[in-house]
Amino acid sequence: MTETRNPIPPFTAETAARKVQAAEDAWNTRDPEKVAQAYSVDTVWRNRDQTITGRDQVIAFLTTKWDRELDYQLRKNLWAFTDDQIAVRFQYEWHDHDGQWWRSYGNELWRFDAHGYMTHREASINDRPISQEERRITPGRGELPTW
Repeated sequence: MTETRNPIPPFTAETAARKVQAAEDAWNTRDPEKVAQAYSVDTVWRNRDQTITGRDQVIAFLTTKWDRELDYQLRKNLWAFTDDQIAVRFQYEWHDHDGQWWRSYGNELWRFDAHGYMTHREASINDRPISQEERRITPGRGELPTW
């Protein structure tokens, strides 16, 4: 029997926003095992130029990501939703091992099963080098800066 991961489809504006905030909160832990639990065991991702299939690959991907993207801080905002899909815009900031700070911008499209697990994730992401003084992303609720 599959456990339910609330909120579950069909989404409303309130439940879609809660799903987005839960994702932001989980990703900001930078704990690959914890984050992977939100995805179906056979989840399929397109992340930049990579295709990732299944929770084990999600865990490996996130482990590598956060070994490279240090002091990662993410913000996500709900963009749109349907019964079982959510679109978000996001920004996150991180620095590399050389101390260069980066802001990564993008959009994600998510699809969920009836139990509330994400079965598909498509992420389009662009990176821009920034100075430490340009940092503006803090975890929490609120709208992202528009530009």
